[in-house]
Amino acid sequence: MKELLLSFLLISFCGDLGHPTRRTSSDNLVEVRSGDWPISLERSVEDADTSFSLQFRDNQVLTSVVMDTLPFVNLSQLKYFGQALSVLRVGTNGDIARFKDYSIKRTDRKSDGTWYVLKHKYGITDFKQPEADIMISTIRKL
Repeated sequence: MKELLLSFLLISFCGDLGHPTRRTSSDNLVEVRSGDWPISLERSVEDADTSFSLQFRDNQVLTSVVMDTLPFVNLSQLKYFGQALSVLRVGTNGDIARFKDYSIKRTDRKSDGTWYVLKHKYGITDFKQPEADIMISTIRKL
């Protein structure tokens, strides 16, 4: 009986070695905009790797809610995003920051002020200057 119990414990211990548990957590850094057209900046930690993502509702789909994600593999990629927003802030209408998977275009509107259009593969969203300022300040604090 002792041998059976010992075998069972040994097998369960060896089984855990073959399938290590992964520690994952995700937290919302900032909710840039809420409501019908939300935008949020999130951080995901998996074991020792930290990645970031910008979650937004796709402006191209009006009949249903389609959320899209702009992933940033590490903090330096997120900082490039923040730097692009900072440079566009002092730029002029029509300036574009192009990256491998996405682009950000500044579009000034006489009635509404400065807006930005973010295009990522299949998704598009837009946001105002105060929302860009929220993202810039959050990214700088990281």
